[in-house]
Amino acid sequence: MTHSYNRSYYPAFLDLEDRRVLVIGAGNVGQRKIENLAEQGADVHVIAPQTTPLVKDLAAENKITYHARAYQKGDLKKAFLVVCATDNAEVNRAVYEEAEELGTLLNMVDYPPYCNFIVPSTLKRGPLQIAISTGGASPVVARTIRRQLEETYDDMWGDYVALLGEVRPLVLSRIPGGEEARKPLFEAMAHANLFDRLEAGELLSAEQLFDEFAPAEFACKLGECASCDTSCRRAVNKATSVAASSPEPNTPTPAPNQKNGS
Repeated sequence: MTHSYNRSYYPAFLDLEDRRVLVIGAGNVGQRKIENLAEQGADVHVIAPQTTPLVKDLAAENKITYHARAYQKGDLKKAFLVVCATDNAEVNRAVYEEAEELGTLLNMVDYPPYCNFIVPSTLKRGPLQIAISTGGASPVVARTIRRQLEETYDDMWGDYVALLGEVRPLVLSRIPGGEEARKPLFEAMAHANLFDRLEAGELLSAEQLFDEFAPAEFACKLGECASCDTSCRRAVNKATSVAASSPEPNTPTPAPNQKNGS
C-alpha cells in the first residue's frame, strides 16, 4: 500500500474520558501508549498474548482491563479508538480491515498507510499542550522541535494557563453580552504581565484577577450579587477590607486641640 507523506491532516484534541479505547499489543511500545491513554481517563482495554510487568500492574490496580489472548475479529466493535502496536503483519492487516469496515479511529504504530489518525509529538504543561507533527515524514524532526520548545515553555506555563482557565468561567457567568463584551477582558489578561507576576512568586487567584480586570460595574458588591454567597472569597475579602477601614463603633472623636482628661 502506497502512502504520501505530504498529505494534509486535520489537527484535533480528543476527549477520551470514559471512552472505550482498545490497544492491541502490549510490548514496550504498546506499554507507552497504554500508560498515556490511561492518564487521559480512557477506559483502556488491552489485548495481547503477553505483556510487560507494568501493564500487568496497571490491570491489577484496575486502571486498565487486560485480555491475555490474541486479537480476534469483532474485538473492535465497541471501541471508540484503536491503537495497534504489534509486529505481526497478518494481525495488523486484519485490524486495519475491521477498522475500515466499522469506521473506527485507528493508529497503527509506525505504519501510516494503515492509520486514519496519527499521534503527534506533544509538549504538556498542565492544561497547556503543544503538538508537533510532520505528518509521519520525520518523527525525529518532530521530537527535536518538541525538545527545543521544552526549553522555552517550562512548568510555570502550566500554572499560568491553569489560572486563566479558572478565571474564564467567572467571566462567562458574570459578564453578559456574549463574546463581544468579554473578548476585551480576555485579551487584557492574556497581554498583561500575569506570567511574570507568577514567576516572581506572587500568589494570584481567579477572583482577584476578575476584580482587577473586569469593568467596575461588575466588581464585587457585598450582598448585591444575584447569587451572593457571603462565604465566597471575594465577599470575605471585601468585608475584611471594609471592616479594617471603618472606625470602631461608639468611639468618640477628640475635638481639635483637646487634651485627654481635661
